[in-house]
Amino acid sequence: MFEKFTEKAINVVSTSQNLAREMKSDKVYPEHLLLALFDEAKGISLKIFKSYNITHEKLSDEIYKTTHYKTVSTASLKPLPFDDDFKEILKKSLDLANKSGNPTILYEHLLLSVISDKKSNNVKILEDLGFDIYKSKSLLEKLVQRKTKRLYHPEVDEKNETDDKAKETDNIFDSEESTKVFQRAVAKLSASNYEILGTEQILSSILEDKDSELTKIFAKYGVTSENFEEKLEKIQSRQAEYEGRQIIFTPNAFTTMNMALQTAKELGSSVVLPEHIVLGLLKTKRGIAYDILKELKIPDDDLAHSIIKPIEKQMPETLTILRLAKEEARRLGRNIVGTEMFLLGIIGEATGIGAQVLAELEINIKDARAVVESLIGFGNEYYDTEIIFTERAKRVLETAWELAKKDHKDKIESAHMLLALTTEPDSLAMKALEQLGVDAVEIKEGVKKFQEA
Repeated sequence: MFEKFTEKAINVVSTSQNLAREMKSDKVYPEHLLLALFDEAKGISLKIFKSYNITHEKLSDEIYKTTHYKTVSTASLKPLPFDDDFKEILKKSLDLANKSGNPTILYEHLLLSVISDKKSNNVKILEDLGFDIYKSKSLLEKLVQRKTKRLYHPEVDEKNETDDKAKETDNIFDSEESTKVFQRAVAKLSASNYEILGTEQILSSILEDKDSELTKIFAKYGVTSENFEEKLEKIQSRQAEYEGRQIIFTPNAFTTMNMALQTAKELGSSVVLPEHIVLGLLKTKRGIAYDILKELKIPDDDLAHSIIKPIEKQMPETLTILRLAKEEARRLGRNIVGTEMFLLGIIGEATGIGAQVLAELEINIKDARAVVESLIGFGNEYYDTEIIFTERAKRVLETAWELAKKDHKDKIESAHMLLALTTEPDSLAMKALEQLGVDAVEIKEGVKKFQEA
């Protein structure tokens, strides 16, 4: 049964076991589950408890006063068995989840089952504390239905449009820094017996720039141009570079370059820098260069964090917008970011032209959130799964990138993000704006006014 429980629901059951052990009980009873539900309450559920001034101490005292279950002299270290009534509550939670069309058992299902259970003392305990069972049940039932309203994201079902990825590599070396890296890499290639550029030539060329901040970051992890070249000389085969078609890059270098391009966009840059190339390499985890880094025992996450930290300090608008968009997705129990989350991110960023245009059009975060929630509903409880973008969201980011380049900006700004949303008239973002009484023409005119001011 527990494979159907969300992590939050499992935490409640685990906490109830710990509480039963602390209270020296012989079994885990429904009352322990009630106390665990209070301890693990968050959001609306916590507000419900707090509205009746219920505290852990008050609830615990009432349980001791009302309940007469068996106790043992010392707390057992063994897992305690569940009481039959406890098992019945778990079964009712599963039934509630099935009826609401939810494939998983949420925290709210457990709480609903507990406050509906007439066999245990829980209802009496809560009522003695002034808890309104009927009102709370009604609110929780609406909350469960609301959360299961849409478990899919409308933009996820769109057909993936095929991109000519080869064309994208033309944009990779637009920055002066990356152009120099490319030139050095080509020179290394000419001096070798190879005809196709690989990740090892690219990273080797990056490390050659002794004065760059990126090279200094590598040095902190013990990676220098010298020890990288030393490892490279021992490589007898390029097998690790080939996993597909042969192009100007080896397939793995090609993948790394495209990942670098995507990373640059996600970090709010309109040009690909050496930092983005290294981050692309760390994300793809393929090729000779990556293999050498692993041999040198370089921790991927630590190195990536060291590279990203200085970028974050610059506070590029789009990086802030994307971070806020991800937070909005988590708030709605999702691991998918669509165009509607970009809209919320633009509003939440607050300082850029995009946010200022929307503010002048009387769009605020509270109203925008309400409209987005009505459009997509809530997903399952969100946990530490990777946040992904819908294809439409990726297209918006790509358009924003092109707009920034057209404006000769080295950063993607909030104005570019907002204008990019208008190029997707069927997107959830534009549907939300339409419901808020704003159209694409007003947005374009607003951006133009602020940019000319």
